[in-house]
Amino acid sequence: MRLLTNLLALTVLVVTIGCFSTAAVARSSQKKYEVTHTREEWHKLLAPMAYYVLRNAGTEEAFTGKLLNVHDKGTFTCAGCGQKLFRSETKFESGTGWPSFWQPISPKSIEKIEDLSDGMTRTEVKCSKCGGHLGHVFDDGPQPTGLRFCMNSVAMKFVPDTKK
Repeated sequence: MRLLTNLLALTVLVVTIGCFSTAAVARSSQKKYEVTHTREEWHKLLAPMAYYVLRNAGTEEAFTGKLLNVHDKGTFTCAGCGQKLFRSETKFESGTGWPSFWQPISPKSIEKIEDLSDGMTRTEVKCSKCGGHLGHVFDDGPQPTGLRFCMNSVAMKFVPDTKK
């Protein structure tokens, strides 16, 4: 009987977490973005892993991203729409396995959304122009902001500064 009660409680918990996660996705998908495409168009525009991260709020494996060790001067842009997101001067080594920044180019270039998925409370970071999932922001970063924008490499492109 106790096993049955525990299984029932576990089922209720899993369904509840799933509902919170689904509700967050439903809320964010109702917003109208400047850049929009159908699911089929996004599939054509993005590589499979970029689609998984940007359109399905996925996460690339730690220490595998191509932008993790980029230290040149330049701008990190959204891989979905090209919006400027972060400058290289705000990038730092967090040791987490993902490119980390202490500040976006502009507060208007991103949006922050409460994320209750995976049994934890986090703050999701999305591109404000196309709604693509970029990663999460945490309050354990360096000064001057104390923030760590932990981004997926595959969700961004790097545009080096041109030398004159």
